[in-house]
Amino acid sequence: MTFQQEREAICRVGKLLYDRGYVAANDGNISVKVGEDRLLITPSGVSKGRMTPDMLLVTDLDGTVLEGNRHPSSEGKMHLAVYRHRPDVGAVVHAHPAMATAFAVCRQGLEAPYLSELVAGLGGVPCTPEFAMLSTDEVPESIIPYLPDHNAVLLANHGALAWGGDLWEAFDRMETVEHTAKIIWNARLLGNPVALTEDEVARLRSLQGMYRKLREVRRPE
Repeated sequence: MTFQQEREAICRVGKLLYDRGYVAANDGNISVKVGEDRLLITPSGVSKGRMTPDMLLVTDLDGTVLEGNRHPSSEGKMHLAVYRHRPDVGAVVHAHPAMATAFAVCRQGLEAPYLSELVAGLGGVPCTPEFAMLSTDEVPESIIPYLPDHNAVLLANHGALAWGGDLWEAFDRMETVEHTAKIIWNARLLGNPVALTEDEVARLRSLQGMYRKLREVRRPE
């Protein structure tokens, strides 16, 4: 995508987050890596449902603003931590989806292997053990232990964070986090959820490579 298209895509994702109730008021933030040391990031104090492309800022990987006349998200340090520890990541999405955030308030992760799609796709979603004060170094420090082996995390008493190779993968993972939280909650209401066996989990994980391949554009033979 062109630089302008990246800006427009971030605004589309912001509108989706808002319309689906994953954020309210000025909650949440989004970033996309647009160069070796350049990020596009959403501004503070703006509803993600009402952003326009000109509101976005360009920063370097130290958080220094290079373009834009607004203040970048106060949670930018959290995004920077992801990019520094996961060079394969191209985008980060932070939101407060209601059900997933309820799990975060209870400090319960979404790690039990109840859902085949979760095991074969996103993987387990842990929850940080303690509250990290907003807009401080506590937040990025709280997620660092989970970055190497996970693609999303719940933030204790705060919300959810997801990352991916591009913007849409990061958004899809946030959507999966909330969908999973809803299913687990409803399963608990119905009775005792039944986890997949270790053998079933291993077989599902063996399919991850195939599913990654199926996401690629098919080339004519």
